[in-house]
Amino acid sequence: MSKQLEKIKQLIAKREQARLGGGEKAIEKQHQKGKYTARERIDMLLDAGSFEEYDMFKEHRCHNFGMEKKQFLGDGVVAGSGTIDGRLVFVFAQDFTVHAGSLSETMSQKICKVMDMAMKMGAPVIGLNDSGGARIQEGINALAGYAEIFERNILASGVIPQISGIYGPCAGGAVYSPALTDFTLMMEGISYMFLTGPKVVKTVTGEDIDQEHLGGARVHASKSGVTHFTAKTEEEAAEMIKTLLSYIPSNNMEQAPRKQCTDPIDRLEDSLNEIIPENPNEAYDMYKVIGAVVDDGEFFEVQPKFAKNIIVGFARFNGQSVGIVANQPSCYAGVLDVNASRKGARFVRFCDAFNIPIVSLVDVPGFLPGTGQEYNAVILHGAQLLYAYGEATVPKITVTLRKSYGGSHIVMGSKQLHTDLNYAWPSAEIAVMGASGAAAVLYAKEAKAKKEAGEDVKAFIAEKEQEYDELFANPYQAAKYGYIDDVIEPRNTRFRICRGLAQLATKRDALPAKKHGNIPM
Repeated sequence: MSKQLEKIKQLIAKREQARLGGGEKAIEKQHQKGKYTARERIDMLLDAGSFEEYDMFKEHRCHNFGMEKKQFLGDGVVAGSGTIDGRLVFVFAQDFTVHAGSLSETMSQKICKVMDMAMKMGAPVIGLNDSGGARIQEGINALAGYAEIFERNILASGVIPQISGIYGPCAGGAVYSPALTDFTLMMEGISYMFLTGPKVVKTVTGEDIDQEHLGGARVHASKSGVTHFTAKTEEEAAEMIKTLLSYIPSNNMEQAPRKQCTDPIDRLEDSLNEIIPENPNEAYDMYKVIGAVVDDGEFFEVQPKFAKNIIVGFARFNGQSVGIVANQPSCYAGVLDVNASRKGARFVRFCDAFNIPIVSLVDVPGFLPGTGQEYNAVILHGAQLLYAYGEATVPKITVTLRKSYGGSHIVMGSKQLHTDLNYAWPSAEIAVMGASGAAAVLYAKEAKAKKEAGEDVKAFIAEKEQEYDELFANPYQAAKYGYIDDVIEPRNTRFRICRGLAQLATKRDALPAKKHGNIPM
């Protein structure tokens, strides 16, 4: 055999060795946990045969605690580029079979290389996390590696989409990279995220809690809002990431992919003419409204289990990707609170960063009152939603379906926040507050006098509420001042939004020159 063929044979052998990660026993152990390997996850995610790997032969350089005897090609992360539905993406997947996927200096270098390439090419970066944390044997070098990754997450924010999949443990400093990315997905019953684990929590606070209840997928999906999506299987997770990417552009200089639409834009939806209940305090399901107006009823919801009183997610109108923000009357009457405000604000800012128009469907009675909200800074969080809408320069269309009261009216894409088109249904009530509250304030003195005189106060207040309703329980006062561009028939909503988006396609808007704003935190 010639020397050249011998070298080729050696290369093939090294590649086979690298693909085994921590070895066949470690791979079998990974499978026994119901988990796929890093390479299997990448194959599941990318188009067949499209993966181009970088740094397959990279090894760590640590000589502490006998680590020089524990070398594995690739050093615990598989990184490179490929395509999803023909679109370029960059990806890295931590390999738990190698030192429990712990982050070393060289692993961070591999990850940073992929992120740098993604920035240069203007392509999304997807990180699949399955790691025991920092490689303790490397000390400060491992911490520096994390910091290098975080800095790139920050610089890439708003430039390219960043998606994190949590497929196993993600603890300590490792959690900050997913937190800095645009979207996070967690595996139910398998993955967890927390800054300090159960043992530290027990030592410091005395709380006795397990990993699942401290930082499992269910906790972060419903209580903290840290994760945007959860999946029961890794196959489902891969499909969710692919679906998400189909709605968003590759970078902030492009538009989202447009899909051919066979759903007529002038389709009338007669059910919407009767969806608003006669009783103004009765709930209805906003999902039915969304499903009725978007292309083919398809809606990809973001954070579906968190702050259910507001709905955010992606849909299409005439094939164009759009971000939907909608109050949900069937959950806490659709009020805004701390969690709903920050959920809405972050989604609006993502859409604005990546040229995705925003359609708001409004039915909001106000902000949730109480010490629990005030002590948790509902003022600041409400201001975040206000800031996000006011700063957004993408096409914005707001449709008010029913209630739109007070400060909550302002923050939900009002005309004064430079929303381009504001429509209202005939059932819209746009006012400072509801009739009962307004009558109680406006006629307090008269009511007190009538009570002292022994007259029927209830009948008096009811009469004044009726007067207030007649004056404000309609969209025409707002329309009179130009705060509503048109009052539309509910069944025409889809057509008006589609035509509005077409009209706004060439919109140009700019913010005042500045380094950046100081969003309330």
